Amino acid sequence: MRIKGICLLCVLLLCAQLACAEEYALTPEPKGATEITAQKNQEVYAILDFEDEQEMEFATRGLICAPDSLELTDAEGRVIWSQDAYAFVEDAEAPDTVNPSLWRNTQLNHIYGLFEVTDGIYQVRGYDMSNITFIKGDTGWIVFDPLMSVECAQAAMQLVDAQLGEYPIMAVVYSHTHVDHFGGVKGIVSEEEVAQGQIPIIAPEGFEEYAVSENVYAGTGMGRRASYQYGTLLDTDAQGSLCIGIGMGQSKGTISYIAPTDWITESGETRVIDGVTMEFQLTPGTEAPAEMNTWFPEKKALWMAENCTGTLHNLYTLRGAQVRDGNAWACYIMEALSLYGEEAEVVFQSHNWPHWGNDVIREYMENTAAVYKFINDQTLFYINQGYTADEIADAIELPEELEKVWYTRQYYGTLKHNAKAVYQKYMGWYDANPIHLDALAPQEYATKLVEYLGDTDRVLELAKEDFAAGEYQWVAEITNALVFADPENLQARYLCADALEQLGYQAESGPWRNAYLTAAQELREGSLDRPEARASGSGEVQQNMDVELMLDYLGIRLDSNAAQDLNCRINLIITDLGEEYLLTMRSGVLLYQKDAQAEDAEATWKMPKAGLFALLQGNAETARQVTEIEGDAALIDALCENVLVFYPFFNIIEP
Repeated sequence: MRIKGICLLCVLLLCAQLACAEEYALTPEPKGATEITAQKNQEVYAILDFEDEQEMEFATRGLICAPDSLELTDAEGRVIWSQDAYAFVEDAEAPDTVNPSLWRNTQLNHIYGLFEVTDGIYQVRGYDMSNITFIKGDTGWIVFDPLMSVECAQAAMQLVDAQLGEYPIMAVVYSHTHVDHFGGVKGIVSEEEVAQGQIPIIAPEGFEEYAVSENVYAGTGMGRRASYQYGTLLDTDAQGSLCIGIGMGQSKGTISYIAPTDWITESGETRVIDGVTMEFQLTPGTEAPAEMNTWFPEKKALWMAENCTGTLHNLYTLRGAQVRDGNAWACYIMEALSLYGEEAEVVFQSHNWPHWGNDVIREYMENTAAVYKFINDQTLFYINQGYTADEIADAIELPEELEKVWYTRQYYGTLKHNAKAVYQKYMGWYDANPIHLDALAPQEYATKLVEYLGDTDRVLELAKEDFAAGEYQWVAEITNALVFADPENLQARYLCADALEQLGYQAESGPWRNAYLTAAQELREGSLDRPEARASGSGEVQQNMDVELMLDYLGIRLDSNAAQDLNCRINLIITDLGEEYLLTMRSGVLLYQKDAQAEDAEATWKMPKAGLFALLQGNAETARQVTEIEGDAALIDALCENVLVFYPFFNIIEP
């Protein structure tokens, strides 16, 4: 039976949805999965082969020892890393609030302990977001990527000592520039040992520049966004944070830093340390601006750093970073395959688990390369037909065979945001529509939108209907506009949170899930500063900035608009380094020249490098105490009063 072209069933369904919308109460409490979310998650079982046990077998192969409990605390008793918190995933079916594919990946990442990769190569996995790898030499260990936190690295070292015997550290290798691959270094070696030349620290060319600049220049912004990506503000349960595809999450311990002492400057360079031969392959611009793979010829083992990780990785990471080159990434994987693929018997890396067997390895590397090449090439395919970033993200789909491969699933990166990264790399932010040349700021746009919509109560009623129909993305968008127009609109906040929550429950990507659920939490509870959710930065990365990086960062912290009347030249002499700079303030903009001085400069500042840290904090009093000043003594105050120390917990989901 049809009524004016509409089937009776549709009318009944619509009536049911409207009734459901009317009954739906907007409250600040977290909710369970809706029937629609539960059904979408159930459909995942029909897409993927959950009977395929290869990745499970590889994740458990070689296990030597796993403590019954793993929960690490810092000196104050604060939990900085816990596998115990994820015990609820063991031998359990995925609940309706979790994408079954992400649940399975969380179970695999919950397998932790000391593993043998091959003869003389061991990994401690699951003790931090990344793996720490121990290569046995004639007398001691060569350590690859000593985790993110000192406490985690210490615990991993203790496990190795207890199970394999105590041996000295002979060398440390940083595979690339991200903090989870070097921040725990002082948990295994001391700065004094390195300074005395006893323990070389090997890194790819450009490591220090990129490691420092990426963690400092935009460090505050990245740190806040990382709380969304890594879910550090969420509880760990079936309605909260799960794994992020490359590990269980981010540890919250002490970050340390020791500068490299030995640089790899070209592919093919070798080092023989303690009887172990290592051949390095530089892979710049892939997963990190400076990164390198390593071949162990005697062991037929290939270390792929973070270029192969057992998941689709990020061409753009949600915390913010420079866009990565998908084409270069694919090419370097294929180069590694050409160089070492014929002989390789095991491929292992800084996240997740190894892959064994030459046929498996070749397929693993080719499939991984194919995914990045596909995203790069097909995004450009659409760009050249005039599609915008959002349109491409909506249209692009992986080939069916690649879509079904477990180790290229979207647990960390996603097809959608990686395609947008390629668009950004080649086309930038502008989509060629002049409407977007000078778009209104979000709050202004939202205010005008609400003005045009008129009755916000009616908008909320319509949004409730769409929520009942499962249109969670649209509901989140329209209600977030209401929040930006009026952050005190609690009904809009709660409905937006409920919609984001359902999107989080459906997400296969751990970072997407975390972002959705963190936003929902902050809409309900407010954006509250929680220092305990962050890693304990010791400031050692900043302390290793050279003078030019520090001057760049000083320019970033300077409010140039407020200081626009400041025009002067200052001779800067760094006394403990013997370096000279000419600083030029032009309309509040800080410029500098190395190895230059001006006879007619308004002032000369002679200070140790530590004085620059005082300037970075806007601390004029401390800066004056360590500085010999000639000329205009007021310039230090004029500069410092316009230096902003960034607040690390700015709003994201509200204005």
